[in-house]
Amino acid sequence: MTIRYYVSHSQVLPEYCCQREGIENAHAPCLRVLGAALDRAIGNLLVETVSPLALEVALAVQDELEARAQEVDRIRRQQVERARYEAELAQRRYLRVDPDNRLVADSLEAEWNTKLRALAAAQEEYERQRAGEGGVLSPDQRRQVMTLVTDFPRLWHDPATPQRERKRMVRLLLEDVTLLKADAVVAQIRFRGGATHTIRLPLPVPAPELRKTAPAMVAEIDRLIDDHIDAEIAEILNARGLRPGVADRFTNSSIWHIRQRYRLENRFSRLRRQGMLTLQEISVALGQHPSTVKERATRGQLVSYVYNDKGQRLYALSGEPALIACLRCSKPMPERGERGQLQTYCGVTCRTAAYAHRRAAAGWIRVRRRSPLRYRTPSNPRGAV
Repeated sequence: MTIRYYVSHSQVLPEYCCQREGIENAHAPCLRVLGAALDRAIGNLLVETVSPLALEVALAVQDELEARAQEVDRIRRQQVERARYEAELAQRRYLRVDPDNRLVADSLEAEWNTKLRALAAAQEEYERQRAGEGGVLSPDQRRQVMTLVTDFPRLWHDPATPQRERKRMVRLLLEDVTLLKADAVVAQIRFRGGATHTIRLPLPVPAPELRKTAPAMVAEIDRLIDDHIDAEIAEILNARGLRPGVADRFTNSSIWHIRQRYRLENRFSRLRRQGMLTLQEISVALGQHPSTVKERATRGQLVSYVYNDKGQRLYALSGEPALIACLRCSKPMPERGERGQLQTYCGVTCRTAAYAHRRAAAGWIRVRRRSPLRYRTPSNPRGAV
């Protein structure tokens, strides 16, 4: 497989491609795998594998292997010693034979030669087996390895480390990586030394799917349209920590596009189905100028609902206004006056009578001798102006 690079969001990302058939026979590539997720998974595996704890375990295993190798070497050395003993025994037998007995001498000589060949073969096999075994780490080498393992995660995650240096580190640690792509991406990793590991990754999501809004998100937006405009919906979703596909946050524009894409009924149509009236319609129904209607809605005398980000409203043609009891005569009256102010008394009569009652309770007496009008109070008994 070959590697190709492409730029996405100002980042250089790899893509692994098998294009042998394309080069030789002009066929389409038989295998293409986006490498960003795969490289992250292999990097995390290397950081987890090349760790002090894992290395301590590996060194402990190495010590056990060295002990077993010494035991095997002892057994092989015993075999060489046995072959040497048998060769020396055959030699002594040959040297003690009567020279005149040529038949026995020839037989013992042949046996001696056979034992010598067996000794040479055992010695050669012993040397070959020892040469194939790994060396033993010295204490200094162990300390160097532990230092490298401690620095490896920091060096790997350092943004200043160039990609070519990471590739060199990977080549030192890994023998090869085999990629298979079916219902998932399977990476069979072979470390230097023979250890293997398999990673399974889900297939990369196509770019249109990454930008597609989840069905649950669409349903939530559809529910929020009943009570909120697009800008308010965006603020609510952002406050919940939700994100629209690959974007960072929701905006009123993104909410508008989602409504158009999934054909969600807008807030204006929903309010109209509930019987809400436009400004012109409510003006005709109330017989008032549109500016008066807006002012009454601002004061709270009319129920209105904002239906877009421009602040435009639809109005509810309410029935009888809310009634309260007059504070003096208990007569039913509207809660608010014509200008939208809260009312306490039903009219001027009750308001004046209540004022006179409060004045008399305070000890005020009106003096009519000459103008201007004066009042005599406990603190002003002579009614001085």
